[in-house]
Amino acid sequence: MTEAAVRCTGLRQTFGDTVAVDGLDLEVTPGEVFGLLGPNGAGKTTTIRMITTLLPAPPGAIEVFGLDVARRRTAVRRLLGYVPQQLSADGTLTGRENVALFARLYDVPRRARAEQVTSVLEAVDLADVADRPAKTYSGGMVRRLELAQALVSAPRVLILDEPTVGLDPVARDGVWNRIDQIRAATGMTVLVTTHSMQEADQHCDRVALMHRGRIRALGSPAELRGTLGPDATLDDVFRHYTGDRLEDETGGMRDVRAARRTAGRVG
Repeated sequence: MTEAAVRCTGLRQTFGDTVAVDGLDLEVTPGEVFGLLGPNGAGKTTTIRMITTLLPAPPGAIEVFGLDVARRRTAVRRLLGYVPQQLSADGTLTGRENVALFARLYDVPRRARAEQVTSVLEAVDLADVADRPAKTYSGGMVRRLELAQALVSAPRVLILDEPTVGLDPVARDGVWNRIDQIRAATGMTVLVTTHSMQEADQHCDRVALMHRGRIRALGSPAELRGTLGPDATLDDVFRHYTGDRLEDETGGMRDVRAARRTAGRVG
């Protein structure tokens, strides 16, 4: 069997009587940008949290580059960079201090930390403001700072849970430009959840449409659109498989401030 960047086999997760993920089979190819799409409650974030070891996974159900997530949690974590949907950078620290903190958490070797921190700040175009408190950053800058935090350990798989939620179109483009550039330079695999069909169509090599804990459709954006006709959109594909509409979240800076408050509460 070919080694996948991420492989889920019969993955299942329940919370009481609620089935969040229901026998999910999924394979992400090394080097691709893979989009996991679906409405709120589809099971996307639960799946991401199991892949990143934040929720327990059944033995043998998830592998990251051949490592069993249930049995090799520490080794798997060293392969991953993760930008969660809600947790934001610490506004009382500078951008450089935020990234340096993650360098220590990811156990980046002491001798390489300063250089690696500077390198990722440059990669996300924050070097000029790295010594300003993060609370002075715009929403797009905060998201790019979180991207730098996730990249400081040079992960083989970057996992992004709604990376542009609450951002305006210009800030969204800025975040995705950095992701695309870094991926092109490193060959890194990217697994992303998003409510934005435009983002998925433009940036993902393949997408999986998830609904009620299961994969309903899988393929490139062009392939999925093509199944419904020459003028179909990914929104049309979503409606076809779920009978609903996928909302594009555009909440603006209010969402970013809410994320900062969440970060403050959890320390």
